[in-house]
Amino acid sequence: MSERLLICTDLDRTLLPNGPESESPTAREQFTGLVAKPQVTLAYVSGRHRALVEQAIFNYLLPVPDFVVGDVGTTIYRVGEEQAWTQLTTWEEDFASDWAGRSHDDLKALLHDLPALRLQEVSKQNDYKLSYYVPLQSDRDALSAVIRHRFEEAGIRATLIWSTDEPMGIGLLDILPERASKLHAVEALMKLNDFDDSNTVFCGDSGNDIEVLASRIPAVLVANGYTDVKELARRLADEKGFGSQLYIAQGGFLGMNGNYSAGILEGIAHYYPETTGWITETTN
Repeated sequence: MSERLLICTDLDRTLLPNGPESESPTAREQFTGLVAKPQVTLAYVSGRHRALVEQAIFNYLLPVPDFVVGDVGTTIYRVGEEQAWTQLTTWEEDFASDWAGRSHDDLKALLHDLPALRLQEVSKQNDYKLSYYVPLQSDRDALSAVIRHRFEEAGIRATLIWSTDEPMGIGLLDILPERASKLHAVEALMKLNDFDDSNTVFCGDSGNDIEVLASRIPAVLVANGYTDVKELARRLADEKGFGSQLYIAQGGFLGMNGNYSAGILEGIAHYYPETTGWITETTN
């Protein structure tokens, strides 16, 4: 490994211990120590919008990142020590044409008669992210087929990201431009900062992380991740020939349980063993 490392991590139920499973007591402190190393560049990659990311940083005493990928990959901010929150607008220019000149409201109008779709709050929408709540019992495959057919007729290239809000007991659907996703945003960050597959790692837990978890980028799925997500990520990674690029945390690393930040640390050490020394230095 080179002397530089890009750590990209999801927030909810990955770094944030906001699921039902327990958090190892020292794990977040050790994570904070690791990302404070000058060799490390830290990016939060989340479905949250900016205000909710800032709230999470404050509420959970998280380290301030160098970058934030928000809104399921449709926004990228440079943050850094100054906490400047400068939006990289060139990122939006890369994928704006995917919606064929159609606006957020235009796409919403195309789907207005589908009763299973309930719009999420205005704060969870943006110009290139159309988000819905969907009952868990809904047929996702059938809904996806209808949505894709309507978009194809309108010349719209879109990605449908399905996930679950477990505490709320509701399904989530994010509709994004085809080239706007967590995967493409992470790849853009890698290119922007001269990282590659040899010095990058992504960490996640849920459905909107699948595309990155099953990609060529070294990825970590924390132990508390959903069982169906683990099975799907493993199957897709194997089918694509990237099986060795997906690590599913088991627990046991430095006596921790593999959940949340403990799983992040376990996975990073799996790919980059020398970081074990960086991690243990933070508690000595």
